[in-house]
Amino acid sequence: MGRIELLAPAGDLERLKVNLLYGADSVYIGGESYGLRANATNFTLEEIKEGCSFAHKLGKKVFLTLNIVFHNEDMEDVFSYIDKVVECGIDAFIVSDAFIISYIKKNYKNVEVHLSTQNSTSNIDAVKYFKNEGVDRVVLAREVGKNDIKEIIDETGIDIEVFIHGAMCTCYSGRCALSNYVTNRDANRGGCAQVCRFAFSCKEEKDFTFATKDLNMAKYIKDLIDIGVKSLKIEGRMRSLYYLATVIGSYRKIIDGIYDNTLTGKEFSILEERLKKVANRETSSHYFLKEADYNDQYYTGRVEVSNQDYLGLITGYDKENNCLVMVERNYFKPGDKTEIFTPSGKTYSYVIDKIYDKDMNELEVARHPEEVLKLKFPLELEPYSMIRLV
Repeated sequence: MGRIELLAPAGDLERLKVNLLYGADSVYIGGESYGLRANATNFTLEEIKEGCSFAHKLGKKVFLTLNIVFHNEDMEDVFSYIDKVVECGIDAFIVSDAFIISYIKKNYKNVEVHLSTQNSTSNIDAVKYFKNEGVDRVVLAREVGKNDIKEIIDETGIDIEVFIHGAMCTCYSGRCALSNYVTNRDANRGGCAQVCRFAFSCKEEKDFTFATKDLNMAKYIKDLIDIGVKSLKIEGRMRSLYYLATVIGSYRKIIDGIYDNTLTGKEFSILEERLKKVANRETSSHYFLKEADYNDQYYTGRVEVSNQDYLGLITGYDKENNCLVMVERNYFKPGDKTEIFTPSGKTYSYVIDKIYDKDMNELEVARHPEEVLKLKFPLELEPYSMIRLV
């Protein structure tokens, strides 16, 4: 039996590559139709083909979401779209509407069907039903706790996938009508306006909110491995490259450390702190050990602080001047203590010395996001290496 799968979200081709290079085993993406992240860049057919080729060369997989709630007008071209996507090399479809299952299984024996969390599957009999219909994997509702997950796995024998990190939906596993009513954007057809994160005026002094805190299951990865979960899923197709690299890289080290029996308490604490700092909301484990309650939500407002640790993406190496070439993301200055980290897991402690612009003019500070800068460094690093404050 292989190691548990780490499944990452990719809103575009660059995010797909970063996820796979930083340790994801598979990625899930959305095409230009039928997915629930209409505001993400999403993938053209050519990009799906390129993404699948990139993943397969690494021995990894790509899954495509077809998980909107279909209305009549959505169904006209869906089967021809499936045919085209299969030709691009997709490994599995993530679906929520049952009518798609039989078409895929009948016509494409080697392509898996994964039942989306949008179906809100949360009991043994429902999982057995979809297994009999040909579904290869069920992504359980996020409201299912540890004991029920184990019982479902033991009773059904089907591959089970669970979310372990990222945003949670206030409504049951994404089945939300708030966005429709308040903004006329259908959350179940890709248009969620995140109304649950709005602040509503009340007679009291403080505004009322009912947003959930983010999910963070870092402490419980071993539990999920032990009870037989097949895949660990990260939320966030619209997240930044830095967020994805940090989250995927951290969970990769946690998972491998558990299997190799090398994860020390000190290393876990460092990784856990890294996961906390990269997000701008508080986190909890929500339903895994108990029913979620007021401690897992924001009721009277919240403070979301943008992460300023990410200093930039390293894009090349100036061999003539022995300098890393980077694109700045946040302010930094000489004397700042930083860490350079790479997709292969190597990290380098680095104190900022002199900062140069692209023409090797020395700068007092770096203060312009998106500016191309250079830093003296003795080694050329892998593509998509990054630098952050420590």
